[in-house]
Amino acid sequence: MRIIWHGHSCFEVKGSSTVVIDPHDGKSIGIKQPMVRADVVLISHEHFDHNCARIVKGEPTVVRDVQPRVEKGVRISGLNAFHDEERGEKRGRMNIFTFELDGMRFCHCGDLGHRLSDEQVRMIGKVDFLMVPTGGIFTIDGLAAQELVQRTAPKVAIPMHYKIGGLSISIDTVDTFLAGLPEEKVVRVGNEVEFLDDELPEDLEYWIFSQ
Repeated sequence: MRIIWHGHSCFEVKGSSTVVIDPHDGKSIGIKQPMVRADVVLISHEHFDHNCARIVKGEPTVVRDVQPRVEKGVRISGLNAFHDEERGEKRGRMNIFTFELDGMRFCHCGDLGHRLSDEQVRMIGKVDFLMVPTGGIFTIDGLAAQELVQRTAPKVAIPMHYKIGGLSISIDTVDTFLAGLPEEKVVRVGNEVEFLDDELPEDLEYWIFSQ
């Protein structure tokens, strides 16, 4: 299994199938365009920095809702949430996707903008990987993201949607999310990491990708 971060909220998860989540076109947000080919593309919401399915090569199935389904060997489900704390009045609704590939469960929180209810956390269920926004301003911030990590208890937490070099969107860096974490739990993995399922940590780790 391989996870590749293409900046912002865009990830490529490669196993027996390839899933791309929230592709962007690069130039619209000041960073490099993803060069990706996929079997399945998941779009958390229709904002320009998350919905650029046209840049994904191949003939992917594009999924824009959380109706449970299996597409090309990927079991997909999820729940609806909001892009803000006013039940979507400011920035609308969005999807939190969970998907299973090769026996591993992933949750991508999209542009989550509010604290989840206990029922929503229950619906997410047990996941191996949690991809969570941390940049604040348009999403939850680092402190709220840490709270969600504790409530969902993944094996690996991956911050996303934070300020990196070149990004033209005004959001915070990942520093608030990382503040106070034990050094031995923070693993810096470059822009991609390859692993087997039996190599996942028994206790929570934080994988920090870079461009």
